[in-house]
Amino acid sequence: MAEQAVDEGRRRFLTVTTAAVGAGGAAALAVPFLASMLPSERAQAAGAPVTVDVSRLEVGQILRDQWRGRPIWIVRRTPEQLAALEGLNDKLRDPESAVDQQPEYARNAYRSIKPEYLILVGICTHLGCSPLFEPEIRPQPFAADWQGGFFCPCHGSKFDMAGRVYAGVPAPTNLQVPPHRFDDVQRVTIGLDPEAGAA
Repeated sequence: MAEQAVDEGRRRFLTVTTAAVGAGGAAALAVPFLASMLPSERAQAAGAPVTVDVSRLEVGQILRDQWRGRPIWIVRRTPEQLAALEGLNDKLRDPESAVDQQPEYARNAYRSIKPEYLILVGICTHLGCSPLFEPEIRPQPFAADWQGGFFCPCHGSKFDMAGRVYAGVPAPTNLQVPPHRFDDVQRVTIGLDPEAGAA
């Protein structure tokens, strides 16, 4: 009887120990397997939002950054550049931004949350070149009545200071406005939409 009790105790001990070791082994195998399904740090960083300090951006200047491997432009427009936008509608292909190249909160005359700041993906919508920033309101070799904006030297596409494409150029649509929000007066985050009710 005493030997029978010892065997039962050993059996229970071995069963519990084997189950614990098996569970630990299964967990050790599951962790790397599940981790392999997550995106890499590089992939996460490539799609992660980017916060940019705009406090150093002076009126009339452009600040360049990157988001998701694409160039991002942040332009602080002058009052003159903003005023010039009003008289361009008859020269533009999509003056009302009907084509979905911007978030709904940027579907306005300035294509921005704050009129002073323009935020664009710096890639021409024709064949992917990067247009030049030509902010001066003065005659240019490519436009005698230039009101400031962006000029693509690859095939001659022109965009105004809201990133709206001129009619009669190869680019089919306005420059893209990425999702963005102003965190405060100094910082804008590219890749995140504003919270409900934010301006």
